[in-house]
Amino acid sequence: MNNVSVPTPATQAKKNITVIGAVVNLILSIIKIGVGWLGQSHALIADGFHSLSDLLSDGLVYYASHHGSQEADEEHPYGHARFETLATVILGALLIAVAGGIIWDAMSRFFNDQTVSHGGLIIVVAGTSILSKEVMYHLTMRTAKATKSELLKANAWHHRSDAVSSLVVLIGVGLELSGFRYFDSIAALIVGLMVIKIGFDLVSDASKELVDTALDADRIEEIKRVIMSIEGVQELHFLRTRKMGAEALVDVHILVDPMISVSEGHLISETVRLSLIREIDDIGEVMVHIDPEDDEICSPSLELPLRGELTDKLNAVWSDLLEKEKIKKINLHYLDGKVVAEIELPLSLLTTVLDAERVSKAIKERALSVPEVAKVKVHYS
Repeated sequence: MNNVSVPTPATQAKKNITVIGAVVNLILSIIKIGVGWLGQSHALIADGFHSLSDLLSDGLVYYASHHGSQEADEEHPYGHARFETLATVILGALLIAVAGGIIWDAMSRFFNDQTVSHGGLIIVVAGTSILSKEVMYHLTMRTAKATKSELLKANAWHHRSDAVSSLVVLIGVGLELSGFRYFDSIAALIVGLMVIKIGFDLVSDASKELVDTALDADRIEEIKRVIMSIEGVQELHFLRTRKMGAEALVDVHILVDPMISVSEGHLISETVRLSLIREIDDIGEVMVHIDPEDDEICSPSLELPLRGELTDKLNAVWSDLLEKEKIKKINLHYLDGKVVAEIELPLSLLTTVLDAERVSKAIKERALSVPEVAKVKVHYS
């Protein structure tokens, strides 16, 4: 049986408010364009096309909300959150294109003698649009904040812009009916410029996310504060942040005591990761890299041989020692371009203190003859 993806409550809430907005926009666009054509009001026709663009944007929001909420897969290992970001760019570009047509047509109206008729009906339609779009703004913004959706916030402002443009239409038509010529066209021009501004803002903000712009300085300082408050973290560097949909992603290198165990270093890194997600809003994922030394400027140990090659060299210099076969463990610490070797031998190997000194001295002297080894410690257990 095929697995069916069940939408989360947040996703369903985004879809529901978007469908409601789409129905409102469809009704308003039909009424505005129809009444605008009937009354020869270019401003109301322009406002109608603005509502029609809202309807198209609702379709984009619905599509992006559906696909952006899907879980990560092989092709999208970081998830699908940027479907919303891409949709926001498309929405902004669409608004700019619609506004360009509105402005062009409004300017052409300055050169003809058409006058507005059915003024009362136009004013009623504009007033109804103001009221309904303002209500949609508040409902959509409330859902956007609850679901932390930047795309839904953009769509909420789209509703608000339609309410404001309808207010401009109301004023322009009112002045035109009062005997002031061209105010209907001037109102349409103002609506077009408003829509262009909104479109550019949407494209600009979403593009910053697409090119991985960092979080603002205050949030970065808060991230640093949380990291440095974790026990065991000595310093941090290579802190990188970016947005992906409603969430922020963080990558950071932290400096810890170089002689602690791998498991302790892992525990510190997990504490950092979970603390950031728990204490700072909207952080979705954190990648923590553990450093035993500061490698911000250079990594002096990168040229050193790995364990296999280094232990071959150690075994070669220990070849004439009978105790070589009794070695239980070799721990290697790569620091400052050299290696600190910790050798663990069994207590049963020793009979006297002199034996301990002799074996330790022999192992150390031969190990230090390997160029990469700077220090040797011998333990018995």
